[in-house]
Amino acid sequence: MAKSGFAEGKLRSLIERIERLEEEKAALAADIREVYSEAKGEGFDVKIMRQVVRIRRLEAADRQEQEAILDLYLTALGVK
Repeated sequence: MAKSGFAEGKLRSLIERIERLEEEKAALAADIREVYSEAKGEGFDVKIMRQVVRIRRLEAADRQEQEAILDLYLTALGVK
């Protein structure tokens, strides 16, 4: 039974940690929305800012590969 009590305690601890992290994540998401709202109020295009943030997360090689594929697709569709 001691083993079962240990497993229950460990499980409870893990669940509580996840719950705390989820709360922190929600608070951070609210902070991020606030910053985007501020940027929008200053006249910045928030959709483009989100793209910039997503692109900056990529490794240089991945970014170059995506840009090359995008260019290829746009050229194939006659957009470029």
